[in-house]
Amino acid sequence: MDQRVPLASGPSVITAERLEQFSGTDLHDLCDAAAAAIDDGGGFGWLVAPRRDVFERYWSGVVLVPERTLFVGRLDGTIGGAAQFQRPPRNNEAQAHVATLTGMFVAPWARGRGMARAIVLAIEAAARDAGFKVINLDVRETQVNAIKLYEALGYHRWATHPHYAIVDGRMIAGHYFTKLLSDAP
Repeated sequence: MDQRVPLASGPSVITAERLEQFSGTDLHDLCDAAAAAIDDGGGFGWLVAPRRDVFERYWSGVVLVPERTLFVGRLDGTIGGAAQFQRPPRNNEAQAHVATLTGMFVAPWARGRGMARAIVLAIEAAARDAGFKVINLDVRETQVNAIKLYEALGYHRWATHPHYAIVDGRMIAGHYFTKLLSDAP
């Protein structure tokens, strides 16, 4: 099922959608957008963009993992951002109601147009459709715009890890967020 959330932003069109297989220039565009985000300090774990072959294998693997679904944001049809919707392992029955939003990024050239918001809303819709009641995420404290977005969308910061990451030799805190998607039992 396609989870498109179209948002018009001036003359450009922003969409967010589930990507189950690559076609056309999708893989190339995704690698370029991710590398640009990483180079700008907005990586999702990477501090330096990996070689292209490593990136291509990474993204190709993401679409194969049963517990993960890749969502991409497009600016006029070109991938400019992405995030992953992650389901809990099948053996975790106690937390089977909790999904995770992970790996979120938007390339610098695609920012400020609503793409990140569209991706998050598409993932939330997919999580609701799949019966999840809660969605969790974590983010470095340096990702100020992402934090503002999550808070504006109703995510609640429930914890801070003071030693979450090391960036440029400096310890960076990370924040943990949660959002109730529907009434819990």
